[in-house]
Amino acid sequence: MARFRTLTQQRTDLEKEWERVATAPNTAARTPNTLLRTEVAQSWRRSLSTVDPGCTGAPGLDDIGERWARSPLRAPVTELARALDDVAVDAGYLAAVTDESGAVLWSGGDRAVRRRAEQVNFAPGGCWDEAHMGTNAVSMALLTDAPSTVFCAEHLVAALHGWVCYSAPIHAPDGRQVGALDLSSSWDRSHPLVMSSVRALVTAVETMLRSAAPAPSAGLRLECLGESRLTRDGFTVPLRPRQLEILTLLALEPDGFTPEQLHAALYGDRPVTAATLKAEVSHLRRATGGHIGNRRYLLTGPISCDAVDLLAAIAAGDTTSAVWLYRGALLPGSDTPGIAQWRAHLEVGVRNAVLAGERADHAVAFGERVPGDIEVHEHALRLLPTGDVRRAVVTARLHTALRA
Repeated sequence: MARFRTLTQQRTDLEKEWERVATAPNTAARTPNTLLRTEVAQSWRRSLSTVDPGCTGAPGLDDIGERWARSPLRAPVTELARALDDVAVDAGYLAAVTDESGAVLWSGGDRAVRRRAEQVNFAPGGCWDEAHMGTNAVSMALLTDAPSTVFCAEHLVAALHGWVCYSAPIHAPDGRQVGALDLSSSWDRSHPLVMSSVRALVTAVETMLRSAAPAPSAGLRLECLGESRLTRDGFTVPLRPRQLEILTLLALEPDGFTPEQLHAALYGDRPVTAATLKAEVSHLRRATGGHIGNRRYLLTGPISCDAVDLLAAIAAGDTTSAVWLYRGALLPGSDTPGIAQWRAHLEVGVRNAVLAGERADHAVAFGERVPGDIEVHEHALRLLPTGDVRRAVVTARLHTALRA
């Protein structure tokens, strides 16, 4: 209750200051006092010449579909959409991602909050730069290139006074700014720990940008974590499950196999003829453009692979990349002996790194991929601060795992 009273008083004081400045009869009288944070006061001064504090919402953009299609954020945000949505829903927040100009590209989260946000066009297509919407967390994060919080009547536009917003910029691997990530809700849900969730989610997006697979035109790409497929120049190459198993084993064993070794790794003690294996490899060789050796089965051409990237991250001690590369178990439907061994090796490698670390975001993210792992969820709860919005998600996962 004491915290709520403090928020209420803060809101009242800010509303009075906003009323004094926004309704001033001339520009000279529009001088924010020391009640405002320096960065907010500076933003008000810049915004008052271009923004009407009484406007009812952000202008819309006609080319948002094209912006989203060409944005480097499209792939990682699409991949992380469920995690973003879950964090926001459990906390009663809206999650949004913008491009570097402040245009909203994607939003998710609590439906009621999203409906409220749509009334001011804080939705895909809305333009939230300072020149159009004045002081807000997205515009400040992009202008200052730093995490920013805007509470209640710190927003220059009156229609936003019922909100609290937390934003942080997103950077590409070369350091350039490519957008911002925002969590927003009603002013009474304000909590400083929300920014820790924003930072963790931005880290996830940036890690995926660093670890992004080669562009579709880069040739052959094998994906075998969670879902499995082989693509060439962006188009799926049709392969049977057994052929994907063979290709995965060859990718993870760069020294390759003798025919006998590959037979054992694939079939174990099952009575499968050598001719069957030879036929599978021959088909795979044609499908990959001849990138498999004859006498010794090994890859002879460039084929990138998500499991190989994960293995390298584990070996390098790069837990952040390992956690976000681990999109699921290695070929989860396969009972092939060699695949089962590699599946356990990769999962244990990521798990041990997470449990040995002190990063709550690692434990929370990995816990989504291993919902039945009680120890991972307990580790996440030990690391998450009291009041962190992610605790609700992890607690629910732990409860489900304990009942299983």
